[in-house]
Amino acid sequence: MRLVTFVHEGRARAGALIGADAEACRGRVLDLAAAGRRLAKRTGRASALAPAGDVLAVLAAGERARTEAAEALARAGELGEGCVLDLARVRLLAPIPRPPKIVCMARNYAEHVKEGGDRPLPERPVLFSKFPANVIGPGEAIVLPRVSSMVDYEGELAVVIGRPGRYVAEADALAHVAGYMVANDVSARDFQKATSQIMVGKSFDTFAPLGPALVTADEVPDPQALKLRTLVDGEVRQETSTGEMIFPIRAIIAHVSQVWTLEVGEVLLTGTPAGVGFWRKPQVFLKPGQRVRVEIDGLGALENPTVAEG
Repeated sequence: MRLVTFVHEGRARAGALIGADAEACRGRVLDLAAAGRRLAKRTGRASALAPAGDVLAVLAAGERARTEAAEALARAGELGEGCVLDLARVRLLAPIPRPPKIVCMARNYAEHVKEGGDRPLPERPVLFSKFPANVIGPGEAIVLPRVSSMVDYEGELAVVIGRPGRYVAEADALAHVAGYMVANDVSARDFQKATSQIMVGKSFDTFAPLGPALVTADEVPDPQALKLRTLVDGEVRQETSTGEMIFPIRAIIAHVSQVWTLEVGEVLLTGTPAGVGFWRKPQVFLKPGQRVRVEIDGLGALENPTVAEG
């Protein structure tokens, strides 16, 4: 399934795409709460989907809600008016609008480490965080802060946790994954480089674009075999395979779970490849009026405009 959070008639709702191109707003979306109520009326069963206002609520409701969502999607054609909407009539938000945690990886692609000069490859995952309030969705503007002149893009694969856990073994790690999204770890390099603590440069408002959909893990046979590209105004700036990660997803999950208990809906950003603006010669940073697009094969494309802070 491709799960989305969307706004229709002023209210946020959880949905599942039906043969849709979310980026182009073509196709349809199934309103999961409405579909759950319709199924409950027909079957006499209580719905786990009825209160779902976003994808996080669907994940938090557990396996029963995900099974019900799959059933509703399979029966979308018979559920009737009110359950299925044209994508052109809704506005997509980030699939997980307010994750409980956003844990990020630094220096997780060897070529990205090397483009920064003579730096050793990390021997263990390098972690930092963003704040839930930093999240924006597809089409929303990345605001370039008035105090920074060095805002950069970082296209990344995002992993969403679907099952809580602590001290998870690498062999079991992918069983804790609900699905995958496209992400952009937007970074103010002047703030990032000013101190030894990089989080401040990573956590300005709007610096965590996520979307367009959460693609469930069953639709991603090998998350370490996905092509990733970042484009600015149509120019390819980054291109790699997720197979080039220094620490694969299993290792990231296992390591993070040693530090924090994994929470349902938690988002893990897995690092960016070479090609960021900071290490280009000459350096290239984002300017107002540009469009940043991150593509991951099988997951879709996340595109955001840039605007100057008012």
